[in-house]
Amino acid sequence: MGAVSRDPRRWWALGAMSVSLIVVGLDLTVLNVALPTLATELGASTSQLQWFANSYTLVLAALLLPAGLLGDRFGQKHLLIGALVVFGGASAACAFASSAGQLIAARAVLGVGAAFLIPLSMSLLNVLFEPGERVRAMTIWVMANSLGIPLGPVLGGWLLDHYRWGSVFLINLPLVAVGLVAVALLIPATRGHRSGRIDVPGILLSGVGLVAVTYGFVAAGERGWGDGVTLTSLAVGAVLLAVFWSWQRRTADSLVDLALFRSARFTWGTVLATLASFALMGLLFVLPQLFQAVQGADALNTGLRLLPIIGGLLVGAKVAERLAATAGPRLTVAFGFVLMLAGLVMGAFTSVDAGYGFTAIWVSLVGVSIGFTLPPVMDLAIGALTVERSGSGSGLIQALRQVGGTIGVAILGTVLNSAYRDHLNVGGLPPAVAGAARDSASGAVAIAAHTNAPALAESAREAFVHGMSATLWTCSGIAALGFVLALAFLPGTRGSVEPEPAEVVTIEV
Repeated sequence: MGAVSRDPRRWWALGAMSVSLIVVGLDLTVLNVALPTLATELGASTSQLQWFANSYTLVLAALLLPAGLLGDRFGQKHLLIGALVVFGGASAACAFASSAGQLIAARAVLGVGAAFLIPLSMSLLNVLFEPGERVRAMTIWVMANSLGIPLGPVLGGWLLDHYRWGSVFLINLPLVAVGLVAVALLIPATRGHRSGRIDVPGILLSGVGLVAVTYGFVAAGERGWGDGVTLTSLAVGAVLLAVFWSWQRRTADSLVDLALFRSARFTWGTVLATLASFALMGLLFVLPQLFQAVQGADALNTGLRLLPIIGGLLVGAKVAERLAATAGPRLTVAFGFVLMLAGLVMGAFTSVDAGYGFTAIWVSLVGVSIGFTLPPVMDLAIGALTVERSGSGSGLIQALRQVGGTIGVAILGTVLNSAYRDHLNVGGLPPAVAGAARDSASGAVAIAAHTNAPALAESAREAFVHGMSATLWTCSGIAALGFVLALAFLPGTRGSVEPEPAEVVTIEV
């Protein structure tokens, strides 16, 4: 789609964005490692521990769309620099928080920084790279988003063993500093393209609606699907988003360009990216628990055991790039979902006695499938955007993926917990102990070790593997759906009618 600068430093610019994005993924998983320590050091309750994550997630959901709009209006570079400053400052505030309330507030500010970093960095791919290069650039972008996921437990586990808990947030600061220098020197200073009024009603309706829906699904995982808070939040969110959709159809300066959904490439690229993310979230939801509760790994080794996902993604994306050049995106993505289905089905047959070698095989296969599916479909979606709407369009893609991932975790958590509790044998245990054992397999194993009850530990491991199998079968259904949709709706060739040409971008140093 449009002309871009041929300056080879555009790849260095992508590297600058990648460094910035690593901190986002890193911050997501490093928190999970630190939760037990935070409960002790800050005296955090179970509810407060949940809000350490929820405050970040809800702010992220609320701001993705307006962040993309502001990028279109004012240009991406200076907003990216501002987002990194906010993220770095919030990381320091997290590290030196002296109460649970302070940490929750600092995590919410982290969500502000992430809400700008994700869509604005993605929208720059549309500005810096022409279609022939963009798939490779998108692969690097996806890798940067994913690399922090296994690194979080690895670095966090090591830091917690040697330093105070605040160090797990301070590791963001060197990456933020590098990102700031790199973005300032290498990212082109693009000017804003859009004029007219800012859609304040659209921002408010979408923000509150997305927060309500996201919180509803988060609450479903914590309280159950029949809980009043869950149902009320979901209902309010659905009504607000319906009003938002109606408003977007009537206002001249809309936050979201609904005409994008007339593009099959944007619509189905976004839908399939959300489905692929759903399967990936399911994998990341069950694997840490498998490694720790069943296979006995600590936090450091859990992170190391997640690395095959990243390796598989890299290999899959490289092969998919070559295959798409000859076979087209339809067959490439469809084959990726077949690989995903095969890996997930294989994983569903994991037994309590299966070693890590067997797990690494099917985890790597799913990683390869993510490389075949996620970069190509996201490239299709972003390729349907004009430069003028690249920020708001990228924000829309990421908002749908964020909500889809939250829904996925809620559904898969329900499947896993229901199957786990149905197969856990807590006969003869006091009610309080039995309730704690039902909460999680890791908790049951810890209780068994404390009370010298090997039968409970064995039952918990078997029950968890049974629940994981049900979860992976559910993900397999999503992969099968992705295969059908890819064959039915994706284009057969890479060529397409592109939006109007972008202006030439000169990289200023």
